[in-house]
Amino acid sequence: MYNKPPNTPAARSEPPFARRANGAKEALTAWERWEMTAIAREPAPSPPPEPKPAPVVAPLKPEVLINDVELAQLRLQALRSGEAEGFRQGLAQGHAQGRAEAVAEVQAEARQLRALAQTLPDALRGAEAEIADNLLALALDIARQVLGQALALDSGAILPVVRELLQAEPALSGAPQLVLHPDDAALVQQHLAEDLQAAGWRIRSDANCQRGGCRVLAASGEQDASLPGRWERVTAALVKTAMHTPAVVHA
Repeated sequence: MYNKPPNTPAARSEPPFARRANGAKEALTAWERWEMTAIAREPAPSPPPEPKPAPVVAPLKPEVLINDVELAQLRLQALRSGEAEGFRQGLAQGHAQGRAEAVAEVQAEARQLRALAQTLPDALRGAEAEIADNLLALALDIARQVLGQALALDSGAILPVVRELLQAEPALSGAPQLVLHPDDAALVQQHLAEDLQAAGWRIRSDANCQRGGCRVLAASGEQDASLPGRWERVTAALVKTAMHTPAVVHA
């Protein structure tokens, strides 16, 4: 579109080339104004986004050193833990050692019991023999006392003893003498005088003889019928019998 130059006095007085130049200028200026206006009407482009700030890293704080109190507490706690562990270990070791010692003691006692059981029969036999000897001695002592009391009550107990000696074989020779207590001598003289005279025996009184017993002395030998002598022979016979009797061991 062509713009017609203005018809003003100033324009009419300008040369033609000047008017063309001015017209072009005006035309350019109007275009530029239009261009600027048109551009200005468009929305301005958004600015580029600002870069995000880098995250701020807080500086690491140095670890706070523990004080003496906390250190002492930690040491005490460690000590107690060590003591508790040591106590548990020691307790377990003590139990094991105690069990081992108990087992060893029981085994030793068992060996002693086995050894005792093996020697028990011999010990029982020895004990029974000793008890038998003691019982025999006690029985003889009791019998002696009972017999002594019986002889004291029975004044004629000497008579069967003398009769037995008169009938004994072999017969004594060489004027035998019958030695007995004076009380027994009077009794024998009263009841056995003829028997003694026929055998050639003489009566001799001796107060040291115990009543109920006597002795016969002769050139060919001697016969002891005193109470101590007879007890000695009885005791020897009983002991001999006991020695040859096997002991019975009760299980």
